Amino acid sequence: MLATAFSLFEIYYVIWWTVLFVILPLGVTSYAEAGIKVTDGGDPGAPVNPRLKRKFWTTTWVSAVVFALGYAVWAQHWLHLPNLE
Repeated sequence: MLATAFSLFEIYYVIWWTVLFVILPLGVTSYAEAGIKVTDGGDPGAPVNPRLKRKFWTTTWVSAVVFALGYAVWAQHWLHLPNLE
């Protein structure tokens, strides 16, 4: 039972990181796009306001929905693959 719970956590963890990399570039304005001059060697492609806390929470709930859908598909045997248990 513990191994199953840990495996489910690992699957959620992989989904979470995948969703994070999808969500990170959404709604970002770079310094170059905003017309702000960058000084002291900063990158003009860096985001002005990355809103990381909001993106982490968005990633968490989107990952939970994706995980729940995937678990439902697996638990209800809606997907029939040979030797998948």
